[in-house]
Amino acid sequence: MKEKERDRKSGSSSKTEERGTPRKQFYEEQKQRLKARMRKIKHKIAVISGKGGVGKSTVAVNLAMAFAKHGYASSVGILDADITGPCVPKMIGLHGQKLRVGPAGVFPAIGHLGIQVVSMDFLLPSEEVPVIWRGPLKMKAITEFLSDIVWGELDFLFIDLPPGTGDEPLSIMQLLPEMDGVVIVTIPSEVSQIVVKKAVTFSRELNIPVIGVIENMSGYVCPKCGTVANIFKVGGGEKIAGDLKIPFLGRIPIDPEICEDSDSGMPFIVKHVNSPATKAFMEIVKKVEGFLKDRKQQDAPLMLRSRHTHAG
Repeated sequence: MKEKERDRKSGSSSKTEERGTPRKQFYEEQKQRLKARMRKIKHKIAVISGKGGVGKSTVAVNLAMAFAKHGYASSVGILDADITGPCVPKMIGLHGQKLRVGPAGVFPAIGHLGIQVVSMDFLLPSEEVPVIWRGPLKMKAITEFLSDIVWGELDFLFIDLPPGTGDEPLSIMQLLPEMDGVVIVTIPSEVSQIVVKKAVTFSRELNIPVIGVIENMSGYVCPKCGTVANIFKVGGGEKIAGDLKIPFLGRIPIDPEICEDSDSGMPFIVKHVNSPATKAFMEIVKKVEGFLKDRKQQDAPLMLRSRHTHAG
């Protein structure tokens, strides 16, 4: 009886392993496919915030557009990685569109200036439908989804991460290989400054460089005369960047047109070329480019040394 019981348990264990092995192999294949697709993208930059309500997605969209205007048209992508609250398609005028599927995989939607966009919003039947997924199911779906996206060759991919430093942003950051760095979005308040510290620690623990801090909603642009007035406290982002010894990328003033353009699906900097906010975004582009150039020069000797070591 004991032998039969042992055989039965052994057989059950064997079947479980058989079922588990193909599943694990399939998951590994997805990760390898994702890595292969990501290798075609020169620079991958995550846009993060330690808390919600700081305008992170608005900054991500307009920063991507600024890069497209700066000579990278049709070579920039945005991954809206906020699974439960995707809003990038609405801001970029693509809400209601569907992703095209072909033999090679899933192709991004194309927006202004040839920007490629991928979002969970494209997969939902209507805007009233919520995404109610538990953690493991959510990550499985994200892995499968990302591994099937055919971005092609891009110069820049901006990843708009969910707010906070919890399981979701952590899993997505670990999933995407060879990140160039993160841009942290904050607002001038002291509460947000405290949260920036958490975002910096989060990035450093993942070994991902902090490209810099953007202070959003910094000052108010009068819609009539264009004068910038400091109706709120300013300088908080620059102060915390200095305290933490990370670059300060710039301030984006409050402009009523930014909200109106986001609602209408027209990226602000495409429509308002000469506004203070657009000029601030274009200056930030140059600073990010400078960071990437410096990092490449720093990495070059290490790569050369590594090649010599392997050759020896």
